[in-house]
Amino acid sequence: MTRLWSQIKDLRLRRDAIKWLQLRTNGGEHSLTRDEINDFFFDGERFKLIDPMKGIRKPRELEAALTIMTSFRKPGEERPYADDVGPDNLPRYMWEGNDPDTYTNRGLRLAMERGLPLIWFIGVGGSPMQFHAVCPVKIIGEEPELKRFILTPASEDELSFTNLEERDMAEEIIKRYLLRETKTRLHQPVFRASVIRAYQGRCSICNIGHASLLDAAHIVPDSDEHGIASVTNGLALCKIHHAAFDSSILGITPDYTVEIRPDLLKEVDGPMLEHGLKARHGQALMMLPKNAKERPDRALLATTYKRFLFAQSA
Repeated sequence: MTRLWSQIKDLRLRRDAIKWLQLRTNGGEHSLTRDEINDFFFDGERFKLIDPMKGIRKPRELEAALTIMTSFRKPGEERPYADDVGPDNLPRYMWEGNDPDTYTNRGLRLAMERGLPLIWFIGVGGSPMQFHAVCPVKIIGEEPELKRFILTPASEDELSFTNLEERDMAEEIIKRYLLRETKTRLHQPVFRASVIRAYQGRCSICNIGHASLLDAAHIVPDSDEHGIASVTNGLALCKIHHAAFDSSILGITPDYTVEIRPDLLKEVDGPMLEHGLKARHGQALMMLPKNAKERPDRALLATTYKRFLFAQSA
């Protein structure tokens, strides 16, 4: 392997893999199985993007790591590695093991030092297991005492910071940018993939099954959460019912019953109001996750149901 390969072909491989994933997932709308992810070809040859045994993929052809993977965690379960978020609300990725000098940890460290883009595969459940591809991401720092790296979403026009000292030069501006990008490009897509998968690609209220018409709605606002949102704080809703839910036209009781605001029940209008909203009043949700542990949190529904009742008296 020549150094020319590592510097030029490396970047082309990363670019091609990211573009292929964006096309393969329709811009991040769909998740992929492990076999589908490893169906990537580079220069006419199959090139695996997920390591069969490790969470960090550092191909022998490359000097730096290429991809990272976070396993799916069912509600109440712990992952083998405690990938989490830090006090700055940016995601962390744990070392492999305790030795900072394993080839995988060195590979991530080198990717950080060179500012190279990485691909992050996050398990969202299903059988076979599906992964949501978050890419590109970059490593902007390391916390050796906690045995983990600091991640942020990356983009072509993003400012490049290769260490924490540079990052601190414009701390407040960068922090606002990173928090916005992390929520927009990491938390929300993974949340959507997890929720839509749990509800089998159907609206929980009307059962429509066209993915392009579905949203992953938060029961309580994601601004009240820390880290990647839990599927139990989500509902798969078509765009009409999502808007109605967010505007307190439609409420859902803690026992999963749909209610429509009383003044709307008295209105006479077109078929959408009659069949899409009024006809659902007093009816149970039509779709819930098969796994009871992934169903909507009743305490969170109680919070938004209070908001729904308050809107009627306002």
